[in-house]
Amino acid sequence: MNNPVDLVSNAFTGKHPAFMPYFTLGYPDYERSLQILEACAAAGSDMMELGMPFSDPLADGPTIQHSSQIALQNGMNVARCLEAIAELRTRGVTIPLLLMGYYNPILAYGETRFAREAVDAGANGFIIPDLPPEEASTLETECQQHGLALTYLLAPTSTEARIKLVAKKASGFVYLVSLTGVTGERIQLPKTLSEFVKRVRHHIHHPLAVGFGISTPVQAQQVGEIADGVIVGSKLITLAREADNPAEACGTFVHNMITALHSNEKA
Repeated sequence: MNNPVDLVSNAFTGKHPAFMPYFTLGYPDYERSLQILEACAAAGSDMMELGMPFSDPLADGPTIQHSSQIALQNGMNVARCLEAIAELRTRGVTIPLLLMGYYNPILAYGETRFAREAVDAGANGFIIPDLPPEEASTLETECQQHGLALTYLLAPTSTEARIKLVAKKASGFVYLVSLTGVTGERIQLPKTLSEFVKRVRHHIHHPLAVGFGISTPVQAQQVGEIADGVIVGSKLITLAREADNPAEACGTFVHNMITALHSNEKA
């Protein structure tokens, strides 16, 4: 049986680039966040990034910051996020689930406990934007012992030395931040994105997934031409905030994004 990190890697082996939606656990409330994630999975997501709310989310723009604040007010914490993963598994969600969160709550919870309970709940790995690879050795060891992916981020400003370091430490995939800045919807993709992906691919053979600033099917298709995966978050939060039926709206959006990615199908 494949371990959790293998399932993450395998999510990139389909005929089209992998699609990975992000959504904040506990927004607009606990139950509706699970319903939205169920809808995203049913619509064909290849894996999902589940946001653990934090009071100071440095990498996130106003949309996700707001959702995190609401989720915290709703009582979300590390333990409740782990419960959410287990509940999604109980409801039949089988695709890889990665917890995206910041390091301080994990450190306070205890890295060993966090990794053990995450794998027991059914998580496949972690994305921790404020934990650089140079400082991740203890959590990295815990992830290796439990077969969990620990995904590192690279930005357009990343040096060749940092890219080579991530190449050595990567598991599952590498998250490419499309721009210098925070998450959020953008009118157009950075003109330098293609060159950035090429620069990273020269050193890294793991799948490359691009996030930040992607919000339309056209943008997803464009990213799918150069990368192995597409990550979208802020747009889903906006849909959940504005729609009468958040789960249905988010599911339809995911379906449309994946349909666009079918134009990037491999021969």
